[in-house]
Amino acid sequence: MSADIDPTEAIPQVTAEMIAKAAVQPAAPAAEPTPQPRQRETAQPSPAQLSARRPDTSAPRPSRSATTTPADRAASATEREAPEQAERVAEQPAAPDAVLRDQPGASSFTPTEPYGDRHASAGHIAAGHLSSLVQIPTVSSWDPQYVDHEAFARHRAALAAFYPRVHALQSEPAGDHGLLYRWPGRGREDVLHPFPVVLMAHQDVAPVQGMDWSANPFSGEIRDGVVHGRGTLDDKGGLVAVLDAVETLLGEGFVPERDIWLFFGADQETAGESAQTAVRRLYELGVRPWLVIDEGGGVVTDAFPGLDRQTALVGVAEKGLVGVNLYTTDVGGHAATPGRRTATARLARAVTRVSRYRHAARVNAPTVEMLERVAPGAKGFKGTLLRTATRLASGPLRKIAAWMLARGGPEAWATVRTTVAVTELEGSSGASVAASSARARLDVRVALGETVDRTVARLRRVIRDKSVEIEIVQRREPSEISPADSQQLALLGEAIGASYPDAVVVPYVALTASDARAFTPISDHVYRFSPFALTREQRRSMHGADERLSVDSLSRGVHFYREVLRKIPG
Repeated sequence: MSADIDPTEAIPQVTAEMIAKAAVQPAAPAAEPTPQPRQRETAQPSPAQLSARRPDTSAPRPSRSATTTPADRAASATEREAPEQAERVAEQPAAPDAVLRDQPGASSFTPTEPYGDRHASAGHIAAGHLSSLVQIPTVSSWDPQYVDHEAFARHRAALAAFYPRVHALQSEPAGDHGLLYRWPGRGREDVLHPFPVVLMAHQDVAPVQGMDWSANPFSGEIRDGVVHGRGTLDDKGGLVAVLDAVETLLGEGFVPERDIWLFFGADQETAGESAQTAVRRLYELGVRPWLVIDEGGGVVTDAFPGLDRQTALVGVAEKGLVGVNLYTTDVGGHAATPGRRTATARLARAVTRVSRYRHAARVNAPTVEMLERVAPGAKGFKGTLLRTATRLASGPLRKIAAWMLARGGPEAWATVRTTVAVTELEGSSGASVAASSARARLDVRVALGETVDRTVARLRRVIRDKSVEIEIVQRREPSEISPADSQQLALLGEAIGASYPDAVVVPYVALTASDARAFTPISDHVYRFSPFALTREQRRSMHGADERLSVDSLSRGVHFYREVLRKIPG
């Protein structure tokens, strides 16, 4: 641990003794509820079982009309999840708006506590937690035999050791290693609040093989005010920010206005099954989250041309995802006598055609809203171009606006169109062996307004070769869009302002997939935001080499979640 971390505040590394003492076995299935006192100060408590008593939603609750109705959602939503996913949980009615204080010229939420030295000091403790967790390689794998279950058990034990008050909350497993906690709000602890808040993060991380790391990717080293290692950004930094916020508020005796559910997935980088399990559980319990917050976005300064102030990007939707395998076959044999059109040659031609094709650029509603919020503050010639694109985006010349945005770099390019990346290639097993089969893996991110089926059909037309087999191994439609003018986003805006007072809050379409999409059937207000200041280089390090997070950003992230929890209305 570096010298800039106060050793009296830092948390010790995970030890074998800590792991041995912590409960690493999954909790027993939830039983019928009985009132239980809260356990806050016990050093190493056992987790209570989740209450299974459904909330009584028959009595009227004071509220304004919901922002959208189920009918509105059905009419305006993009293509739903793949049928096998959509059938698991039926779409639920929207949670009603909260009744907020009407204070002209003042916030309707709890007053903000500005970020200060006390919060920065707490960030050093959070950095110690993050450093230790990064050292446990909870790497995802599509193949179950390569999942290191012992590493996940150690990780779970470390969480219990670092966060004893959270560990004392009612909890149960969600899948093999996913964790689901309930923090009861005001009222009876044995009766669930029907419209709670869900805070999310995931424990698993992306692989590190084949990347040029400058140091051990699982060192967790804290150097020059920065925590280094795989998962610092995606998503153990978010995990620590949530848990440190909840743990400290529990220690202060704080009780939220409504129930808080904490979900920490363990396979987000692959199938996301633990998220589906958690959603089914909440559905069974009859709760409909008023707000869901997961990873995504961030606080950036280099995303928009001509804009030199911080921008807090909050994802109101996310692109779809299709995993595609392209296969070709041939007789194979000795490489000295290859055929005219070998399996690898035909695969190479298909890959080249797919890579050269440019899917149509289009500007969707969240992107228009994003432009309208950032364009007024843009300066110079680039600012003029940005304002021009904004004016065109909502009119008949929106295609020109999309073209202008696509010239802003890889992130802007991906915002307005479906993208295809070739991520894996396989040929023969030997240097002198002509391949009898060849495979390419395509990672396709489907733009809002498109569907998986239309995208796959377009790929078939682009490849123009019936001998190339197309296998769909993963499919997720673009998500539904959460409103950008809601109470929930206003609350997030105030919490962001507490940690990043100069940032402008901007809705956008998340380019990467998250567990958040699993929650859209039971909540209309699902947002994706990582409360960290991120450079372009840091954003590229997610799933790449030299991933890192500054201690200052982590401190501000903890403060963000504390403010969210303090401001949640009843």
